[in-house]
Amino acid sequence: MEGDEINPILRGYLITIEGLDGCGKSTQARLLSSYLKGKGYPVLVTREPGGPPISEKIRELILDRSHPEMVGLTELFLYLASRSQHVAEVVKPALQKGFLVICERFIDSSVAYQGYGREIGAEVVKGLNRVATQGIFPHLTFVLDISPKLAWERVRGCRSPDRLESQGLKFYERVREGYLALAQEEKRVKLIDGRGGVRQIGEEIRQIVNDFLKERRRENNEK
Repeated sequence: MEGDEINPILRGYLITIEGLDGCGKSTQARLLSSYLKGKGYPVLVTREPGGPPISEKIRELILDRSHPEMVGLTELFLYLASRSQHVAEVVKPALQKGFLVICERFIDSSVAYQGYGREIGAEVVKGLNRVATQGIFPHLTFVLDISPKLAWERVRGCRSPDRLESQGLKFYERVREGYLALAQEEKRVKLIDGRGGVRQIGEEIRQIVNDFLKERRRENNEK
C-alpha cells in the first residue's frame, strides 16, 4: 500500500496526518503547511471526511449524533463515497499540478476506525480504499499516537462529541490497535508520540518531511 513513485517535477506528494480524535492533527497540518509554504512549495491542506461540497454533506451525515442506529458497513461506505469525491475533485487534481497535499485523515482512518474499531476487517477496508481512491495512496503518513483515555479527555474538554467521538473506550482501544498495526506494516507510516509539546511534535514532523523530500529529489536526479 505504498504510494506511487511520482516525479516531483511533474506531480506532487500526498502527506496524511492520522490519529485518534483530539491528537492534534489540525494543529500539525497547519504548522506543516506554513513551514512548507515558507520554503516555496505549493501546498494544499484538506481533510476527511470533507473537502468538496458533496463530501462535506456526507460528513455531516456521518457525524450526526441523531443517527445512533447507523451500522458499521453503512458508515464505511459513506466514508468511501466521501473519499471518492474528495480524490476526484481535490486530491488528484492537486497532485497532478505538483502540489504537496496535506490531508487530515485519509485511507488509514478507515482501516483503523472501521476495519479495527467496527471490526469489519482491515483487508476488506484496504481493498475498498483502492477502488475509492483510484489507486492513490499517501507517500508519507504521520500517526500522532495518544492513549484512548487521553483522546476521550481531550475531546470532552473542548467540545461536544460527535457520533464517532461518542463511542466508548473499548472502541478507541481497537482503533489505536489498528494504527499501531499500520505503523508496523507500512514503511510510509511514521508513529509520533502525540503527548509531546506542539513545537516538539512539529519539529519531528518537519525533519521527517525534509528527509523525505530530499530523498525524492536525489532519486529524481539519478533518473
